[in-house]
Amino acid sequence: MTEPGTDWRHDIYGVLKRAGISLIAYVPDAGHAETIQAANDDPDMIAVPCTTEEEGIGITSGAHLGGTRAALLMQSSGVGNCINTLAMVSMCRFPFLTLVTMRGEWAEFNPWQNPMGQATEAALSLMGVQCFRADRPADVVPQTEAAADMVFNGDQACAVILGQRLIGRKSWTK
Repeated sequence: MTEPGTDWRHDIYGVLKRAGISLIAYVPDAGHAETIQAANDDPDMIAVPCTTEEEGIGITSGAHLGGTRAALLMQSSGVGNCINTLAMVSMCRFPFLTLVTMRGEWAEFNPWQNPMGQATEAALSLMGVQCFRADRPADVVPQTEAAADMVFNGDQACAVILGQRLIGRKSWTK
């Protein structure tokens, strides 16, 4: 839920652009919809839709090898799909930035989202990915900037966790 005068969804794209990112891989997700749309609308950005999250890790790793800065947008439910591929990031010491929208926490209505939602940060940390969490609109820009600095200036693997309370309550419509 956005505080008055704060458009964190729009601000994320600006941080990614200022960090020199020119390729965004993503698995379609409502929580990332504005960032995905901005990437698709920007003629200077390569936006790559992925069928799986681990495919996005391969794309961002390949982009690095080709001299391009990249980021992966995914939902927490996809983190579990990435464990083996995150080993490649760790072993090859690829800089890796991902922004993860959360499910399975605050006001979750779908019990199938809960197990991975509750394990997301621990799973990323166990695979050597440092997590930066944003639960308030004011947290988004500084956490994303800090993660991007560590990734692209320090060759680290970092995730910005966008909490479910920040994103807002989800509901099924009939």
